[in-house]
Amino acid sequence: MTEIFPRMYLLVLVYIIYHVHSTPQQTNYQGPQYRYEATPIPILRSEVDTDFSDGYSFSFETGNEITREEVSEWKTGGRDQESATVVRGFYSYRDPEGNPVAVSYKADENGFVAEGTHLPTPHPLPAAIVASLARNAADEARLSEEERALINTGKYVVY
Repeated sequence: MTEIFPRMYLLVLVYIIYHVHSTPQQTNYQGPQYRYEATPIPILRSEVDTDFSDGYSFSFETGNEITREEVSEWKTGGRDQESATVVRGFYSYRDPEGNPVAVSYKADENGFVAEGTHLPTPHPLPAAIVASLARNAADEARLSEEERALINTGKYVVY
C-alpha cells in the first residue's frame, strides 16, 4: 500500500503541472489589427453588351490608366465545318517603371495570338537553314503521290 501513494502523488503532480502549463496565459490577448488603406481607383468607363445571341463584348477604363476591350463572335464553317468562337481584344496598362504596355490579341480555332511591342520576337533564321528548307520543299515537290504517301508513314525511305 505504501508503494501506491508515491505513484499517485507523482501522477497528481504531473497532472497539476500539465494543467498549469496548458491554460491560456493571456485571456484577453488579441493579435495586431492590420488595415490596408488605399484610395479606391475610379472606373471611368464600363460598357457591357448583354445580348449573347451573337457573342459578347465589354470594355472598361480605370483611373490608373488600365483599359480593356473584348469582342467575341460566332464563326461558322471553320476547319471542321463546325461553329467556333472568335475573340478579339485589347488591354493596356503602365508597368512599374511607368512605361505604357499595350497588347492586342485574337483567339480562334488556330489558337491564341498576342501582339505587343514589349513581347519577345523570335530570332531570324540563319541563311543556311532557309536555303535547306527551300531545298527540302523543292525535293518534296518533285515526288509522286505514292512517294509522298510512303514518306508520310514515318518509315525510313531512300529516294
